Amino acid sequence: MASQWHSLVSQKLFLARTLLDDSGTPADAPHSALRQEAALQGATELLLRARRLLLVMVARLYQHRSGEPDNLEALADLVGTEASELGQLQELARQGSSWWNHLEQLEAVQSRPPATKKTVSADNIIAVSAAAGPDRSSAGLRGTLDAMKKFADDLEERHSEW
Repeated sequence: MASQWHSLVSQKLFLARTLLDDSGTPADAPHSALRQEAALQGATELLLRARRLLLVMVARLYQHRSGEPDNLEALADLVGTEASELGQLQELARQGSSWWNHLEQLEAVQSRPPATKKTVSADNIIAVSAAAGPDRSSAGLRGTLDAMKKFADDLEERHSEW
């Protein structure tokens, strides 16, 4: 049963990779930025969906056939705090540079309207700073996607040996 969930996670990751691959293809100039933004946002949504499905996959590995956790706390309630996969995911959540945290940051950015920017005039310029935020580049998303895929594949392989 868990392998079906692994297939679904893999499918979402494959579709996200397809969008990222297509985002770099040259298209007509006026629409290329729009297409790239659509591909990046679409790939991000697919990665977020894959992460949620990964939690369901872990729940299924622990024989919880109807539980569909949408965060680590809900997963802990289902499988218990001693589950090794939960520990791995919690460790990823604590690491600032992990794929889990990258997705947390992307979700926060993508779930809120963009910040309004002040108009610049000579009177209100105090300092210049670059906009901070998660890496939304194709390469950044690919790195997260690859790490997620490896995690899901390792999880499936470890449990299919039983």
